[in-house]
Amino acid sequence: MSERFAAAPPRWTRALAVLAAFAVVAGGAVAGAPAPAQAATRTIVSLTFDDANSDQLNALPALKTNGMKATFYVPSGFIGASGHMTRADLTTLKNAGHEIGGHTVTHPDLAAVSVDEAKRQICTDRKTLSSWGFSIRSFAYPFASSTPDVEKAAAACGYSSARGLGDIRSRFGCPDCAYAESTRPADRYYLKALDQVDATWTLDDLKAGVTNAENNGGGWVQFTFHNVCDNACSDLAVTTTVFSQFTAWLKTRAAAGTVVRTVGDVIGGAAKPVVDGPVVPAVTGSTNGIVNPSLEQGAPDCWMRGGYGSNSAAFSTGSPAHTGAIASGITMSNYVDGDAKLLPQFDLGQCSPTVTAGKTYTLREWYQSSGVTQFAVYLRSTSGAWSYWTSSPWFGAATDWTQADWTTPAIPAGYNGISFALTIFGNGTLRTDDLQLYDSAGAPALPAANTSTSPALAPSTVTAPQGPVEVVNPTESGVTG
Repeated sequence: MSERFAAAPPRWTRALAVLAAFAVVAGGAVAGAPAPAQAATRTIVSLTFDDANSDQLNALPALKTNGMKATFYVPSGFIGASGHMTRADLTTLKNAGHEIGGHTVTHPDLAAVSVDEAKRQICTDRKTLSSWGFSIRSFAYPFASSTPDVEKAAAACGYSSARGLGDIRSRFGCPDCAYAESTRPADRYYLKALDQVDATWTLDDLKAGVTNAENNGGGWVQFTFHNVCDNACSDLAVTTTVFSQFTAWLKTRAAAGTVVRTVGDVIGGAAKPVVDGPVVPAVTGSTNGIVNPSLEQGAPDCWMRGGYGSNSAAFSTGSPAHTGAIASGITMSNYVDGDAKLLPQFDLGQCSPTVTAGKTYTLREWYQSSGVTQFAVYLRSTSGAWSYWTSSPWFGAATDWTQADWTTPAIPAGYNGISFALTIFGNGTLRTDDLQLYDSAGAPALPAANTSTSPALAPSTVTAPQGPVEVVNPTESGVTG
């Protein structure tokens, strides 16, 4: 059973470049002039794929038929989740000669998180992919969003290049830009690229990305694909027919000096040693491990919406609150199955608490609810991937603010992070506030009243796993990456 998750709005936003593929210009021919039979400066094309969507495997027959190798930018935390590739799929790509690149663990906007969190995302993704047997040289920024500090982090994590988007001229944007990136880029940690390919691109648009470079001195043209599928399966999709037609046409451009190369092969050099990201200490003693526990900061910061199943959940924040001025409110209607909740952001430690395998943790949250509720608990693996773990007993309906309290089983080996929240799983309302997490050995005493620690009409616990969590990619203004 898959889940829906959406990131809370970032603390600040930054104009995001529109996504794209890489293209390159080296110089001075007049636009529209015919290409010579053998171009003096050859054009290099890289075919790249973002996000490890499973339908990208539909591109493999055309790539094989035309003898082309591509670069696949992989968020390692998505691997094995619904709609995404498996580790076996990545191995298939490697064995066919394609390049595996990095795309962070959970696909955050790196310009909107701390520098330490950005470095954890970039380094951990590369370390995980390397541990799976892949040689990782190339990186792409989610949402094409970066800062100078994030670019330094990409270099420090051992990447040989990192790609931006939307800085190459096409009919989709950047009219004052060059038609291609240089094959010797001025900045290897923000490679310039075309707009991303989406469902509005025609075969002629794909061809123009190449011929514009050929007719203007050559260079490096990188195309970014997200989905390869038919029947309008995605607004970011290219159909299998158009992709096949484009690669067949692209093969004929050898006569104009145009070749297809992976990003790593264009930049060159061997893969560098793996680097660890900054460490986040585990929760200890009587310290509450939740960041922004009362939701008073930001939008609120460090929180995300989650849920699954067939239902309609309306989220809100504001009064009435247990403390301060902000609480979470969820109203559910049209319930068939599933749940909804507001819980700490799935990340690598900036928001989600770090825990220690073998220890137990005390979970507490104040609530008002029209029906029974329970904690749903998720764990972060040491490689950064998130998945459902277990649920608490039920807590009874409450018209007054009541504190739910439950201690988890021991954290299993191989996990070092936690996120959890009370859930609504029926028509009605749920308000929550003041989330708390403690190492159970140091948890402070409970208040004398208004505390719920016993099951209400429920088994002692619900532990059946729901399978890998399907994390919905965070978006800014409808842009993906």
